[in-house]
Amino acid sequence: MALGASSGAVAGMIVRRGTDLALVGVILGLAGAVGLTRFIATVLYVVTPLDPSTFVVTAAGLLAAAVLASWLPARRAARVDPATVLRAP
Repeated sequence: MALGASSGAVAGMIVRRGTDLALVGVILGLAGAVGLTRFIATVLYVVTPLDPSTFVVTAAGLLAAAVLASWLPARRAARVDPATVLRAP
């Protein structure tokens, strides 16, 4: 913001970075879950090991939590006065 970025741009950048990291984690987690379905099939009772709705709902929930977890600090960072930050030791 000290170089001319708007508060919305700063918040968007922070949320985007957090969401990108979460998306990588969700993709790796889904790949691992699909790879381990043979091992977890014995403990599942109501759903099939490759139930698409379970994977979609879980991934969406994790991404929503990541967006919220990124948005709260982003909102706070966007409210900070740049001059105060530049003067801080």
